[in-house]
Amino acid sequence: MWPFALLVFFSAFLLFQVQPLISKFILPWFGGSASVWLVAMLFFQIFLLLGYLYSFIVNHFKFKTQKYIHLILILLTIFTLPIIPSLSMRPTDSTFPVLKIILLLTLTVGLPYFVLATTGPLLQAWYVRKYP
Repeated sequence: MWPFALLVFFSAFLLFQVQPLISKFILPWFGGSASVWLVAMLFFQIFLLLGYLYSFIVNHFKFKTQKYIHLILILLTIFTLPIIPSLSMRPTDSTFPVLKIILLLTLTVGLPYFVLATTGPLLQAWYVRKYP
């Protein structure tokens, strides 16, 4: 029981630490306005919802299939690290900042955040299967 509880706790902790860290990092790149925070919150809420949707869909598969799908997703995530955007990704003009923020967040933190969002619901479902 404790491994499940600790993994769910730490995944949720990391999930909510990523949001302010990456948003604060890119804030000066886009002028430091409130719209940057708003777009970042929108991005993170959408990816959280997508992570929950993924967990719901994958939970309908056999347990062995779930493990393999999620393991492949985790391995893909490892190849996208580190999540801090490089200076070459900094925007040069101020046209369409909303799309640029969403693209920047998707390319840097998108997949790792998605995996963190799936961890809690999947582990809870696996716990219920193991200890009914």
